[in-house]
Amino acid sequence: MRILLAEDNEELARGIAGEIRRAGFVVDYADTLSHVRAALVENHYALALLDRRLPDGDSMSVVAEVRRKQPGIRILMLTALDSLNEKIEGLDAGADDYLTKPCHLSEIMARIRASLRRPGADAQPPVQIGALSFDLQARAVSIRGEQIAFHPRELALLDTLVRRLGQFVRRQTLMAEIYSYDDDVQPHALTMLISRVRTRLINLDAGVDIRSERGVGCMLIEGSP
Repeated sequence: MRILLAEDNEELARGIAGEIRRAGFVVDYADTLSHVRAALVENHYALALLDRRLPDGDSMSVVAEVRRKQPGIRILMLTALDSLNEKIEGLDAGADDYLTKPCHLSEIMARIRASLRRPGADAQPPVQIGALSFDLQARAVSIRGEQIAFHPRELALLDTLVRRLGQFVRRQTLMAEIYSYDDDVQPHALTMLISRVRTRLINLDAGVDIRSERGVGCMLIEGSP
C-alpha cells in the first residue's frame, strides 16, 4: 500500500516518512505541488498526506484534482494554520482529516490508519491460505494463530501477493508496490526479497509457497515446495 507525503520541511518529512515505512507502507515524498501532480500520474496511492503550504502554492488547490485522478484516495491535510476557518476550508475542499502542527508522529500514524479504514464498511476478514492468516487492515501475519514479525518490505510483498491471490503478479507491479520511486534499489533486490520471504515461509511451515515464473512474475500458492 502506497502513501504520498507532501511536506517541504525536510527534517519533518524524514521523521514522518520513517514512521510510515516502519508501519509497513511504501511512501513517496514530494516537496512541491508540481511534484505532487507528477507523482499522481506515475503511481496509485491509498492516501495523501499534504502540507497545506508548499513553496509553489496551497495544497487545498489540488484536492479536487487529486480526487479526480484517484477517486478512492484518502487525503489528510497537515498544517501550521490552526484557526477554525482554515480547518473548515480544508475539510470542505474535500480533505478527510486535518492535523495541526506540531503534532506527534504517533498521532499522524493513528490518523492515517483511521483514514484507511472505509467509513461505514464492514471490516475485511483476514485472508487465510494454508496455515497463514494475513490481516489486510492491520497488515499483520499469523501462522496457526501465532503472530509473526516481518520486515516492512517483506510485509509489502506479502500484502501485494495476498491481495492478488490466484494470479501472477508482474515484477513491475511488485516494484511499484514495494519500493518508492526515490529508493536506491539495487539490481536483483526484488529477487532477493522474494527468495528471503519464501525461505521464511518454508521454515515457518506456513503451508504456502511463492511460485516464480521467469518473464511473468510470481504468485502466492497453497502447499509446500
